Amino acid sequence: MKKAIILAAALLLNVAAQAGPYPDITIDQLKSALAAKQVTLLDVNGSKSWNQGHIPGAIDYVANKAKLASLLPKDKHALIVAYCGGPYCGAYAAAAKAAKDLGYTNVKHLSAGISGWKATGEKTASGS
Repeated sequence: MKKAIILAAALLLNVAAQAGPYPDITIDQLKSALAAKQVTLLDVNGSKSWNQGHIPGAIDYVANKAKLASLLPKDKHALIVAYCGGPYCGAYAAAAKAAKDLGYTNVKHLSAGISGWKATGEKTASGS
């Protein structure tokens, strides 16, 4: 019994550590926000990956860091979602923090990342 409690506590700590400071958004929630045109996406996978395939409408954060403020909506309560490779990638945090530092209050993380997006059969767009 003691081992089971220790294992459960360790698993909970691991999940909490991966969650990070930004709330998660599911693929279904993101799809709804995209359909309603109520989200700005920040892809943090790097320009090469962005060119090969990103969630349609996503901004290449790496290529646009310097002008991010001009690419984000004027409404500081607008939904901003950052994503990277997948559940174990922490690169998204740089873009999420940049948005938060610019005053955005509704910043979320797509922990499934581009790998989860593709795994569900969702379409991607390629860069130019």
